[in-house]
Amino acid sequence: MSEYRFFKMWRRYLMWFAHEHVDFRYAEMQSILSMLNIPIKFVEKPCVNKPYWIVEFPTEDCIKKVASRSVLLKNCIELWSRATTAERLHSNLKNALKNSSGKWIIPENSKENISDTHICPRELLHACSDDRKSFKVEVETFCKHFTMKEKVDKIENFSYLPLHGPVKLKNPDITLAYLEFYGVDPNNVPDQPHDLFFGKWVADGQRELIQTHSLKKRQFIGNTSMDAQLSLIMANQAQVNTGLIILDPFVGSGSLFIAAAHFGAYVWGSDIDFMMLHARSRPTRVGQKVRTEEESIKSNMKHYGTESRYLDVVVSDFSLTNWRGDLKFDAIITDPPYGVREPTERIGIDRENYELSDEHLVNHVPSKVDYGLPHLYSDLLNFAAKHLEIGRRLVCWYPLVREEYKEEQLPSHPCLKLIANSEQVLSKLTARRLLTYEKVSDEVPNMPVDPNAGTHSFREKYFSMGETTRRERKEKKAEDMAAYGLRQFQNIINDVS
Repeated sequence: MSEYRFFKMWRRYLMWFAHEHVDFRYAEMQSILSMLNIPIKFVEKPCVNKPYWIVEFPTEDCIKKVASRSVLLKNCIELWSRATTAERLHSNLKNALKNSSGKWIIPENSKENISDTHICPRELLHACSDDRKSFKVEVETFCKHFTMKEKVDKIENFSYLPLHGPVKLKNPDITLAYLEFYGVDPNNVPDQPHDLFFGKWVADGQRELIQTHSLKKRQFIGNTSMDAQLSLIMANQAQVNTGLIILDPFVGSGSLFIAAAHFGAYVWGSDIDFMMLHARSRPTRVGQKVRTEEESIKSNMKHYGTESRYLDVVVSDFSLTNWRGDLKFDAIITDPPYGVREPTERIGIDRENYELSDEHLVNHVPSKVDYGLPHLYSDLLNFAAKHLEIGRRLVCWYPLVREEYKEEQLPSHPCLKLIANSEQVLSKLTARRLLTYEKVSDEVPNMPVDPNAGTHSFREKYFSMGETTRRERKEKKAEDMAAYGLRQFQNIINDVS
């Protein structure tokens, strides 16, 4: 970051996010900034109830690099004015035309987290005044809709700006953006916006990748294939980059491969499910009777032009690792099975002192037993502590019961530091958390079972809650039927009397 310390005036930007997976926003952005070694300054403290950040970067190139990776970022504009009323917004812009100081003017009595009285330098506006550069002005609103005429009226209010080039609605040289924010509650939209913004469009985020990598477009998917957006977020959390080698030890249908390979990584995976890896499991798509010969993880990667980054997948039991002890990975990205839609299994047998005779050994298919989540996550963290390079990351999902969640009971390891923890709500009672660990030490102790492992029994609680819910619904239905019968009986008595 020292290369940016000599920049006198940092550029101010509005980063506009998609208002979904809000709990992942800060974690994804911090991961990208750390990976690209880009500093950031917050003009206003980020708020989860607002789909935007007001920030400063040393150069425009910095924000473009960030936008080239972020999936949750919709777009970013070079901010010229921000205000809480239209009058203040236009007043700021008119005063900016007189600001020759070369920097933002910030009143001494300005509140710490309020930037609506800040005046931008006129150089930002005059940079767009070239009569050879075409332009257009776009109007966007959040939580409110305007007709085209209303949008045109708003655009005409900016006629005082020094824009001398021709108007061009398709592929102009300069795109200016006017945004109005009406809150996030569509059932309680105010008459006037909470915030207004105006500036020059700089870059879009990577939202189009969500459709490009959609599960609907893939030949091979499974019951628990990770959707494209979350896969890409996981790759960003793991700081996946060109040339890195990534492992998914519970690879399934290989959804995480697609995202990692898109960002230039080489992918390697394993799974205990022979049938899934060889595309012989029951089809997932409605109406499909059998899987086709073309279905495979490799065919999915070939579809996206990343087949050359596919190393291989192997059938193996993660609890009995077969990797060389000195083998290192640049990142581990995985979604372990929770025992709900996919079983948690490992090789084993419940009978004690069981021995296999030589005559049965040749054609023997190992039996499987339950691979409890406590031991699964202990094995996963121990494996990461041993096989990750220093400074590299493990990114994995962790299921839990929401009302019982305590951060101190998450899986832990002395060689791994938990640096991000984001929640995705699955139901009223359950959720899963995307945990990001960074390896901080090579002094790997002997830790066969995580000390917090005994506190976790998601599968048992999940099914017990389901049984409780079904019983409650049955009881409620019986009560409703009894109440209905009582009302009908009362109506008959009333008619007779």
